Amino acid sequence: QVQLVESGGGLVQAGGSLRLSCAASGSIRSINTMGWYHQAPGKERELVATITSGHLTNYADSVKGRFTISRDNAKNTVYLQMNSLKTEDTAVYYCNAKVVTGTSPLRAYESDYWGQGTQVTVST
Repeated sequence: QVQLVESGGGLVQAGGSLRLSCAASGSIRSINTMGWYHQAPGKERELVATITSGHLTNYADSVKGRFTISRDNAKNTVYLQMNSLKTEDTAVYYCNAKVVTGTSPLRAYESDYWGQGTQVTVST
């Protein structure tokens, strides 16, 4: 079993900053790509940013230059620093991790895991 626990959401004024964290725990052999997605009311879940185990990053165009994704492999934790927040960033933010589990290297396999979501609300 693998769990992803998110923290750091909340209410902030436009132009402000928030930092989200997501810690993975459980029977983990390794974690490949980790990422953040968001889902606004009435809309589909969308990619915000991803980061590989080698720290290669990818961002949605809407957040480039404002958000920074990072990770601490030793802590199995991914972060999302959100600066210059806009009202359109309001959404539930979900952590995602592609986790390798299994009882041995020959029996290892990757599965997709999601956090429970954390609300980010940006007010005017």
